[in-house]
Amino acid sequence: MTARHLRLVTVLALAGALAGCKSDGDLVVSDGVGITAVRTACPAVGVPDYTGDVTLFGSSGAKTASNIDLTATITNVRSQCNESGERIYSTATFDVLARRSDTRGARRVELPYFSTVLRGGSAVVTKRIGTVVVDFADGQERAQGRGTAGAYVSRADATLPADIRDKITRKRKAGDVDAALDPLADPEVKAALARATFELLVGFQLTQDQLAYNATR
Repeated sequence: MTARHLRLVTVLALAGALAGCKSDGDLVVSDGVGITAVRTACPAVGVPDYTGDVTLFGSSGAKTASNIDLTATITNVRSQCNESGERIYSTATFDVLARRSDTRGARRVELPYFSTVLRGGSAVVTKRIGTVVVDFADGQERAQGRGTAGAYVSRADATLPADIRDKITRKRKAGDVDAALDPLADPEVKAALARATFELLVGFQLTQDQLAYNATR
């Protein structure tokens, strides 16, 4: 686990707040000269490290394979985004696939999950807690549930200022004083990019013990 991931996951699990996600909003070099901005105002959607799985143990509390009661995984994360207005609305839907060890009797399991909006890779804007319900029929080993998350982001906050866009996209010709300089290395540009970058992250709302188990198994 990198120091950055550990720092973010700890904030999420223990302090009610929240790893960065790459997206189609990254900046790319265009024609070998200058840089073209292809970032979108929509937040990237993802699952932070170590929060996409949860393991429940039997009453003895022993964290052994023989004492596993239930395991569940977040998968099939999908997103939609409406960026037509001044308030951008993004939604994320996901499936929860669960498996239990004891298949006797019908059983309903409620698994808490979080959804959070992260700005600049570390600042938590909002965080909400929801519950995914998974129903097992008698004799059924595997079952599935579904979760949904949504978030609003201000278009103004997610848009790069005009002077920063000019610094990034300005075409540079061979012989220019700054032709060999990377505009993304400019501290002012880096800070502006961070401020305008948002993520919608979802994961299981884990206890400290559950998070530690995921990080070390």
